[in-house]
Amino acid sequence: MKMRSILVAALFAAVAPAAVQAHETAAPTNASSPVAKEKLLKPPADAVHYVVVSEAGKHGDQWRWQLADGRTAYRWSQELRGWITEMDQVTAFAPDGTIAATTVRGVTMTGDAAEEFRVANGRASWKTATDSGSAQAGGWYIPAGGVSIAGAPLIEALAKAGDEGVAFLPSGKGRMNLGQTLTIAGPNGQKTVQLAFIRGILPSPIPVWLNEDKSYFGEVSFISTIPAGYEAALKVLRDTQDAATAAEVKAIAHRFLTPAARAPVLFDNVRLFDADRGQFLPAQAVLAQNGKISAIGSAGTVKAPPGARIIDGSGKTLIPGIWDSHMHIGDDWSVLSNVASGMTSFRSPGTTLDRAVDATRRRAEGSLLMGEPFISAIIDKKDPLAAQGAEVVSSEAEAVEAVRRIKAAGLWGVKFYTSMNPAWIAPAAAEAHRLGLHVHGHVPATMKPSQAVAAGYDELTHLNFVAMEAMPKDVVDRANTRQRMEGPARLFKDVDLDGPLMTGFVADLARRKTIVDPTIVIFEGMLTQDGGKPHPAYAPYMGIISPVIERSVFTSGGYPLVEGFTRDDYRKSYAKMVALVGKLHKAGVPIVAGTDGWGVELIRELEIYQQAGFTPAEALQSATIVPARVVGADARTGSIAVGKEADMVLVDGDPSRELGALRRVLTVVSDGYVMDGDALRTAAGYTGRPK
Repeated sequence: MKMRSILVAALFAAVAPAAVQAHETAAPTNASSPVAKEKLLKPPADAVHYVVVSEAGKHGDQWRWQLADGRTAYRWSQELRGWITEMDQVTAFAPDGTIAATTVRGVTMTGDAAEEFRVANGRASWKTATDSGSAQAGGWYIPAGGVSIAGAPLIEALAKAGDEGVAFLPSGKGRMNLGQTLTIAGPNGQKTVQLAFIRGILPSPIPVWLNEDKSYFGEVSFISTIPAGYEAALKVLRDTQDAATAAEVKAIAHRFLTPAARAPVLFDNVRLFDADRGQFLPAQAVLAQNGKISAIGSAGTVKAPPGARIIDGSGKTLIPGIWDSHMHIGDDWSVLSNVASGMTSFRSPGTTLDRAVDATRRRAEGSLLMGEPFISAIIDKKDPLAAQGAEVVSSEAEAVEAVRRIKAAGLWGVKFYTSMNPAWIAPAAAEAHRLGLHVHGHVPATMKPSQAVAAGYDELTHLNFVAMEAMPKDVVDRANTRQRMEGPARLFKDVDLDGPLMTGFVADLARRKTIVDPTIVIFEGMLTQDGGKPHPAYAPYMGIISPVIERSVFTSGGYPLVEGFTRDDYRKSYAKMVALVGKLHKAGVPIVAGTDGWGVELIRELEIYQQAGFTPAEALQSATIVPARVVGADARTGSIAVGKEADMVLVDGDPSRELGALRRVLTVVSDGYVMDGDALRTAAGYTGRPK
């Protein structure tokens, strides 16, 4: 999922939290039913047509046209692996070009799209599924959702305003920086487009593409929206955009990765988390130099060498660098924000080969500030429901060949997806194991997780796919659609975890040492939230990242209710999922903490593990030494021990009493580079510390 891709979409479209790359997201719902597809506006034949695409193919369409009364109409129709988006939007513009009124109707892939905005008598008012408000008129309204191309007039206003910028409603101000031009081929021959970056909406710049006259051309992200006929230009647009972002982030990396930052550092009188033994040790001293941990002893007993920096650890805790075991590599800004959260290593279970190779190379060169990645690529069957960004295959032989390409690219693992032919899993997994690759993923439709494990999975990704063991056949057979979420949401509350089916399955996972990556935090958001209040994962970040994100993501509602079921039904299924995490852990199944989100959700993931029965130390091990063991790096990282790499995080407080202290990052040490937490957050676009 990255997360950033979905945040960009949330700016100009009704898309919700947790990464569109990640695949299991949710969003606002209204008490009333969404307007049905049949009642939405139908684009005329001469409507301007855009396509929604990724490397895996086309996912949907958007259109723009003028109504007879002068208003502008927009329509979005899309299916993404079973998730449906069907919405329209009608906007009236004021004489100064700002939005005078807009109405959004329909359903997004995650809920009711309904939204209203009006200006009357000098006041602007708005209402969505999760918030409402008003303010003095005089600015561009940024919707919480809507059709993404309906954001084009705002983009054009920013291009026209230059450095003066544009005021926003409900709050804020933004401006646009113009970048390089590029000539691409389209249905009418050669065309010149220009890259631009919008600042002031999200914590980091938002890339967009303009026509020569500075009108809107399109947006390129993990899923892109571009004019029909320009699909072949997607790669060059993406490469150019990524290169421009890389140049800006390179300067930030060079500010932090300096020789001075790698000078020896002594943390004295600090509480130390010994991840190997799962113990918090009081009054310790830790010395790091030349990128390694060189000494550990009682407070006051370790001598600092000349020129060393000495940090007083009183009231603080030194932990190994944090791992997120389910963090898709987003753009360069995303990985920077992850370092600011103390993430010195991570697993990316689904990154395109080009992006994986490029990001890894630039990190090694010191031009990208990113934790150490352990990357898998997705393999899925060529199908309308194929995963975006996947290596798509049409036969067993092609699946095996895709595994070899992944190995040749230097990646760590392969991730199979929900549209894969189950018969191809065993031979492709066997080839992956022969090549030394880790095998994990979603469970293909028609296949139960026990069958996937028997066919070669080393790991099950997402707890809903573990829950699929107890789902009925009609849910399992459609696990490449929204049934992978709706089935467990509706039915898991009634599953007997202590019955023979689940007890036997859990015992088999424990016997095989099959790893589980629960990403339980995303199910808390999807199944328990009514909307209007911050998700528990995001509450500590309110007020320091972006008002737009707060409206469209942090306070969004949960997964749309299926007819005949209530939010309390979903909450009961979620509670049973938490109990399943506890049962897996108690049985000895290795658990690795991951978010499939933005990364800031990771500490909430650990807090839920504690609710499931983990001790604070066990929860923290799932985000330090356990993933290091899984990837085979535990001899050099994952814990604080003499001779290991200096990957450490100093946090304010005592995680043995309050796991939330892990959000209060004061200092990050990655590969021996000592970086100030506040400076990292500022570089990532945050305006303060998590609460």
